[in-house]
Amino acid sequence: MLHPSYSDLMKVVNSEVEQGEAPVVNSRYSIVMATSKRARQIIGGEEPMVKAAGKKPLSVAIEELNQAKIRILSEEEAEQQRQQEELMESRYERNEIFAGKRPEEEEKPEDDPAGDSSMQAGDGEEPEEDSDLE
Repeated sequence: MLHPSYSDLMKVVNSEVEQGEAPVVNSRYSIVMATSKRARQIIGGEEPMVKAAGKKPLSVAIEELNQAKIRILSEEEAEQQRQQEELMESRYERNEIFAGKRPEEEEKPEDDPAGDSSMQAGDGEEPEEDSDLE
């Protein structure tokens, strides 16, 4: 027999569900899928959240679920979390673009003391065109 039992794990997972709401987990299949996914994460290198010395990854995942160290998300919660992660990733990528110096903060090249080879020294305006070149 599996300890804790499937029914015990389902009670732990559904303990945060408010009265009248649908349970997050209502089948053993959901428990199996969640623990196997977590076991694959542990195999992939993620740190266990419980003592794991000498235990197999699936046993560790079951213990994490039993101690409420991990949560099984409903479909709605999972979608909200995915959207939030995508938003954070896009913000991170935009920050990466500007993590270095902005163009106006970049150092001027040594061979161009004015900082821009298309500008003439002095007033900073573009040179006027000669009118007699028609």
